[in-house]
Amino acid sequence: MRNDNQRARIAVAAVFTAHGAVSGSMATRVPWLQDHLHLGPAELGLALFCPALGAFVAMPMSGRLVHRYGGRAATRVLLALWCAALALPSLSPGFVWLCAAFLVYGAVSGMCDVTMNAQGVIVERRLERSIMSGLHGMWSVGSLTGAGIGVVAAQAGVDARVHHGAMAAVLLLVGWVASRGLLDTRSEPGRQAPPRFAVPSRAVVAIGAVGFCATFAEGASMNWAAVYVKDVTGAGPGLAAAGYATFALAMAVTRLAGDLVVRRLGPVATVRAGGLLAALGGTVIVLARTPLLGIAGFTLVGLGVAVIVPLTFAAGGNATPTPSQGVAGVATITYLSGLAAPAATGWIAHLTSLPATFGLIAAITLVGAVIAGALRPATPREAPSEAGRA
Repeated sequence: MRNDNQRARIAVAAVFTAHGAVSGSMATRVPWLQDHLHLGPAELGLALFCPALGAFVAMPMSGRLVHRYGGRAATRVLLALWCAALALPSLSPGFVWLCAAFLVYGAVSGMCDVTMNAQGVIVERRLERSIMSGLHGMWSVGSLTGAGIGVVAAQAGVDARVHHGAMAAVLLLVGWVASRGLLDTRSEPGRQAPPRFAVPSRAVVAIGAVGFCATFAEGASMNWAAVYVKDVTGAGPGLAAAGYATFALAMAVTRLAGDLVVRRLGPVATVRAGGLLAALGGTVIVLARTPLLGIAGFTLVGLGVAVIVPLTFAAGGNATPTPSQGVAGVATITYLSGLAAPAATGWIAHLTSLPATFGLIAAITLVGAVIAGALRPATPREAPSEAGRA
């Protein structure tokens, strides 16, 4: 059994890495899509809204898939579809087709996100120690790797259809082979199937609210760090780009090391400490009028929010009879936050200023720290119903 659990841990880490590699591969070729299809800023913005919309709509249906087909089968098929979907946007002949491709791309991404996090929750229970932060760290590693390959391909002038087709084939094969070690989790015989579209419970909504605060700060920083460092502190293009790069690197490193902190402090104390650190980072950003101080602030925000979302996924999975149902509820709320944050940051900045907006974001992370107690289990945890047979 111990060997099976370790094998499952390696397999789910590989799934997270492959999932991240697909995301990173797409992110670097968005300029190619814009040029190839002659899209204006408004059209591109609408197209890039579609993946989040597809994920938001599809994620609540994930629990039903896991109940019917089992956790391993659902995750493997959804990962394969997600890898294959990487090729769809670059093959789109026009704007409408691009939006449709991105809707499919987002839907399979979101459902795979739910099922792989549910697998992570079950493996974490069996190992009886925190692993979720490290799994999300592997997602960041995959994303950075995919982005790095994409940068090389773009610099070499490789057509995105060739680049994404090749990456889709490689990642599909690697993901399919690596995911064989996932746990074959199934619902107990006779257990009622979850609803086709699961509405989160009050406990899951409370946990999701913590994730909402962290994801809002993450989404705002990811999309506005470079702009802030350039416009507010007067940095050149290189230093402005470093504002985002250090933020992303801080998140990746912290997630890889985060399980050690969680095992020592526990999830609630870790989330509170992370929220306070992110609020400190937001305060530094507000006060920053030099590039290095601005970059330092975004680095602190990255360090603070990095482990919060993985811990809310774990808490959500432990708050419902089936982990996939709780994860789906938390993921839906956090995706909503990630969807709203970049646009809301721009709107508020237009009405006030970027420093004032990040002052509000610092306050939001502080709220997340205050309500972190929602991650504390209300009752002693029972054995997961989805892990009935492995």
